[in-house]
Amino acid sequence: MNQYFAICAKGLENLLADELTTLGASDIKAIFAGVYFKADTKTALKTCLWSRVASRIIFVLSEFNVQDDLDLYMGANAINWPKYIKPQSNIVVDFNGTNNEIRNSQYGALKVKDAIVDKFNKANLERPNIDKKDPDIRIHVRLHREKLLLGLDMAGNGLHIRGYRTQAGQAPLRETLAAALVLRSGWDTNSSLLDPMCGSGTLLIEAAMIAAHIAPGLHREKWGFEAFSDFDEEIWLEVISEAKVQARKGVANCATHFWGYDNDTNILFAAKENAKRAGVDTLMEFGVQDAAKLIRPQGFTTGHIICNPPYGERLGVTPLLIALYSEFGHCLKSEFKGSKASIYSGSNELLSCIGMRADKQYKINNGALACTLKNYQITGKAVGDTDDFSHKIVAPDFANRLKKNIAKLAKWAKKENLNTYRLYDADLPEYNVAIDKYNEYIVIQEYAAPKEVPPAKAKRRLMDAMRATIQVTGVNTEHLVMKVRSRQRGNEQYNKLSQAEKTMVVEEYGAKLIVNLYDYLDTGLFLDHRMTRHMLFNMAKGKDFLNLFAYTGSATVHAALGGAKSTTTVDMSKTYLAWAEQNLQKNNIRGKQHKIIQADCLQWLQNETQQYDLIFIDPPTFSNSKRMDTTFDVQRDHISLLSDLKKLLRPNGTIVFSNNKRHFKMDTAALAEQGLIAENITDKTIPEDYARNKQIHNCWIIKNQE
Repeated sequence: MNQYFAICAKGLENLLADELTTLGASDIKAIFAGVYFKADTKTALKTCLWSRVASRIIFVLSEFNVQDDLDLYMGANAINWPKYIKPQSNIVVDFNGTNNEIRNSQYGALKVKDAIVDKFNKANLERPNIDKKDPDIRIHVRLHREKLLLGLDMAGNGLHIRGYRTQAGQAPLRETLAAALVLRSGWDTNSSLLDPMCGSGTLLIEAAMIAAHIAPGLHREKWGFEAFSDFDEEIWLEVISEAKVQARKGVANCATHFWGYDNDTNILFAAKENAKRAGVDTLMEFGVQDAAKLIRPQGFTTGHIICNPPYGERLGVTPLLIALYSEFGHCLKSEFKGSKASIYSGSNELLSCIGMRADKQYKINNGALACTLKNYQITGKAVGDTDDFSHKIVAPDFANRLKKNIAKLAKWAKKENLNTYRLYDADLPEYNVAIDKYNEYIVIQEYAAPKEVPPAKAKRRLMDAMRATIQVTGVNTEHLVMKVRSRQRGNEQYNKLSQAEKTMVVEEYGAKLIVNLYDYLDTGLFLDHRMTRHMLFNMAKGKDFLNLFAYTGSATVHAALGGAKSTTTVDMSKTYLAWAEQNLQKNNIRGKQHKIIQADCLQWLQNETQQYDLIFIDPPTFSNSKRMDTTFDVQRDHISLLSDLKKLLRPNGTIVFSNNKRHFKMDTAALAEQGLIAENITDKTIPEDYARNKQIHNCWIIKNQE
């Protein structure tokens, strides 16, 4: 009896231990991410061929303590390597782990390789060759603290390589993980099985191989142990022959039916080919169907549904995933009452959208990603429901507040002829988001949660807010945009977030303005300045207008539409000035009298000599742009800035000065010394949809006293 170590994914240790027991192994001991066992030669070969869960099986040659590289070398050199490896074999050393002295896995692998080569040299034998691409034998080394395990990888490559899969979807499950999920699902092999998001068919194929008693390694072409010095081919042929007989009988006698659906015809073709190579295609039926509109197939009375839905980490796909999980859950309850379901996901928040209470759940990693398999008995009702899931309101306090806001603001917006406005702005501290409506689109911006709120709780609240928003507004989830908004410095809010480049036009008091809901943190239009822009429209007739820190030029558009004699738009960003030019063109504002200038506004002010009747300036609270020689702080520097502006202001001219600094204090005494008088008009510029947030911005009208 030899010692072996079977490696598995975290969370599968007990499942693997049970499997090894059924295969005839003895002295079984489960540890973290693996199981020790003992076996004779035939049993060891059977475990390689038949284990559905193990990712590797290691023939343990030695275990010893390693304090330094000398211990490593001496321990490896003490093994009689010619007993196991033929001269001139191609080998590679897979070294896993480090400790205080062996801090680099490549260095550790080199020391083991040196020990092996020296052993052959000392015995006057041809040394093995190193071949990292296609070795005959893989030498496995696992180091944890001072404990080291050294052995030979029985399979050579991972046991997940079954040999039937040549094509896969975007995020395929490893075959070993798929088999583990099937085994943990509680599925009765005599019961029909359906995967409504089957991709390349891995879950179904692994399940069919279980039902038909097909050894998972039966179609593998290469095994590491075939290159071992003591490989017993006769025993291996016996093991293989027995497995082939079982497979033929198993497929012929298997009465279980399997259905696989996906909305991608190309990947379904790959699934069919994979099933054919695995020898289970006669048991399966594949078809095109959307999981969000799942219909029970003919012939499926009660059975088991198993799937691995997408669970993307990027917030940009979350609204679509919420809809997918919610609608899929609704389909399960309406179409498959009395059946069972097993759903594997990396997001507990998305799993909650299914709307059912799990009977059992298992934490099973997908690589390094923590995931959960939840098993459900489908009763037809959601958790806590007395009726259909579609009537269950998520986050009721938030949902009720959003409903009230919509009822109030929709009337106001209709009266003002607006289709773009804010619906919710962190009204409830538990749901720290802003929600804006842009035509038929909804944009949700998450404010960074306070440090005292655990990340998991903040993530759950955000998910609930998105779900409730979908329910309350009825928005098409393809028109729901999610962004995370944290405290910004300088021009950080202008940094590009994506490359979607999807724009749309909104209307505001007759002005047509282009917005981009996807690519930047801000959309190109500050909604809280709507009243200010309308005020500029009413003030601009016949005047020379200057717009500094102009962003996308929306204020310029309003001034031009209001009859400004000329407009000058200045900003540092070429991107936003190009956007401003498009805004002007969209409103048929053309001509040499409308100038667009790319420059640092503060430096430009020092050299400009033209006079203006009306100046609008909305500077950043703070800026330290790489293109500026100095920093700018609006509280510290506003008097100096306004003094420079006065030089450009005609005697009866007006400056509209705005900024977003909370608790900004205008130094009226210093202004008076400059011959300027300021009137705080903030209350007149806060629109109805921002009424709760009186500090969203502050705004002043400043005029010459002279």
